[in-house]
Amino acid sequence: MITDRPKHGWAESFLVYRNPRVVAMLFLGFSAGLPILLVFGTLSAWLRVEGVDKTTIGFVSWVALAYGLKFFWSPLIDRAPLPVLGKALGQRRSWMLLAQIGVIYGLVGMASSDPVNHLEATILFAVITAFSSATQDITIDAWRIEAIGEDFQGAMAGAYQLGYRLGMIVAGGGAFSLAYYYSWPVAYLFMAGFMLIGPVMVMIIGEPEHPAVAAADRSLPPLVRLRRWFVAAVINPFREFFQRQGAFALVILAFIMVYRISDITLGVMANPFYIDMGYSELEIGLVTKTVGPFVTIAGALVGGVLVMRYGKMRMLLAGSVLVVLTNLLFAWLATREAELLWLILVVGADNLAAGIATTTFVAYLSGLTNKAYTATQYALFSSIMLLLAKFVAGFSGMVVDATSYPVFFIYAAALGIPSIGLILVLIRREQREVVE
Repeated sequence: MITDRPKHGWAESFLVYRNPRVVAMLFLGFSAGLPILLVFGTLSAWLRVEGVDKTTIGFVSWVALAYGLKFFWSPLIDRAPLPVLGKALGQRRSWMLLAQIGVIYGLVGMASSDPVNHLEATILFAVITAFSSATQDITIDAWRIEAIGEDFQGAMAGAYQLGYRLGMIVAGGGAFSLAYYYSWPVAYLFMAGFMLIGPVMVMIIGEPEHPAVAAADRSLPPLVRLRRWFVAAVINPFREFFQRQGAFALVILAFIMVYRISDITLGVMANPFYIDMGYSELEIGLVTKTVGPFVTIAGALVGGVLVMRYGKMRMLLAGSVLVVLTNLLFAWLATREAELLWLILVVGADNLAAGIATTTFVAYLSGLTNKAYTATQYALFSSIMLLLAKFVAGFSGMVVDATSYPVFFIYAAALGIPSIGLILVLIRREQREVVE
């Protein structure tokens, strides 16, 4: 028996989306969801259209490793105030605004670059975009966890995913449509304009309550102050998590590491697959980057309700199984002719599973954090989630070139099997704790 029992009725579970802070997450989610495709899937499609080979596209996707390395600079964002902006906006909002400005700058730079003759410049601006976007994620995650109680984190995750997927629709379907009718540089300039939603939202939301950081003792030598800051900002968040979870922390981290490896690996080659299958840029944009994400939004919102109704552990297991099964559908699609109906059905099923799984996973990660170290601990969890997945995904092009698309999709689905086993281990641990 799974011990994570329902705590709320259906009516209360649905009405949670009326909370103002839950609504605010919609807009912050949009700001977070817009950039990632522009340095990942959409960028892969742009490069493929320009004739860049699949192996190179796979390696370029390592730009997104910034999302998996963000725990390195998260302690700085957690504890170091920004001059001027920090006093005016607060710790979370000031860093959020600075990161959003960096994303806008990077997107404008990508729009002005030439990936055919100067691929290095495109990659450089993509790195700036990814780094700034990852920094924005750190601040938004910290705000989300600190702004409201744990019971509401499923709804916060659902609203976040709704906004996130809307941002991905714009960065996917919107960018593809603009590229089809105009050009890829024009598409990226428009994306930079849409990012202005982020700074506007920063000015509307309030700074959440979070533990105050003790002022440094100016009488101490600089090196002593630096050492104390490093221990408090970097060492203590990780130490606290391992002290709280004990040796089982390694199992939790292993689960986090493999949970999304299946769909992230598949995602690198999805757009090149659609192009090689013969679908037009307009079809790809409308179906896979517009219709599909709307289904993901439905899955995300339903996931938020189901988490509040049934709890995280049940839905973690269900989401993981759904992701593996729907990824197998791509292997079947690769054996068919390029028919629009089959594309809609497969992409719809895949996105529904992704919406449910991701919302549940975000809620689970949020519950693992200690609010004394919100940004650092959540950045650690989300970085671990992405680091191995992004690294493995970088070899996707090599796997396709060495085998075929059907074999690659079976391989990608199989990568999700370890997460199912680890979820069962987590569930058994909870059962033992209740008995004890």
